[in-house]
Amino acid sequence: MGSQHEDDVALMQGVQRGELRAFEAIVQKYRQPVANLIYRMLGDAAEAEDLTQNVFVQVYRSADRYRVSARFTTWLFTIAKNLCLNELRRRSRHPAESLDAPHPVHEDEPRHTLADGRQPGPVAALLEEELAAKIQESLLALPENQRLALLLWRDEELAYEEIAAVLGCWLTAVKSLIHRARETLKRRLKPYLRTGVWEPTPGPPQL
Repeated sequence: MGSQHEDDVALMQGVQRGELRAFEAIVQKYRQPVANLIYRMLGDAAEAEDLTQNVFVQVYRSADRYRVSARFTTWLFTIAKNLCLNELRRRSRHPAESLDAPHPVHEDEPRHTLADGRQPGPVAALLEEELAAKIQESLLALPENQRLALLLWRDEELAYEEIAAVLGCWLTAVKSLIHRARETLKRRLKPYLRTGVWEPTPGPPQL
């Protein structure tokens, strides 16, 4: 399964033995990917920070449930997925609590640079930030499974098989989810990239 899997197994076996350094190494290695995924799923940096902490609390408390036969990242992102979906369902039951929730740009949000390696000027940086906000708005409008499948594939670079394990679905379903998500994003963003005019994105279907 590769050296990364072997390294993760060794760390988790350390966590299972109660080794604090092994747990700290797991957090250091995966905190940012988990935080980025949760932020893009929820669109709220503060909430993403809280849920990221909860993910690793569950990793620590449930370490004995981890099995060497499974990739650690599958197990980890499954925990993150479940917490995200729980939060989204809570919001759907209590929409008034989320109406005025801020959606700040995450401080660790990836930033593009110019092709020649120079840092963008103020105007270019503003345009980059605006585009990132439009992409995030479009992501949040996708159905949850499409959004999650796309993020795991695009940002976390998980294989289709691993995404299927995280989502608990067939491989063909994963490919379909990613294809539909990409086509929807292209359809939403193409007019904006061509004209600079942005039409508000409808929210995701209610649960």
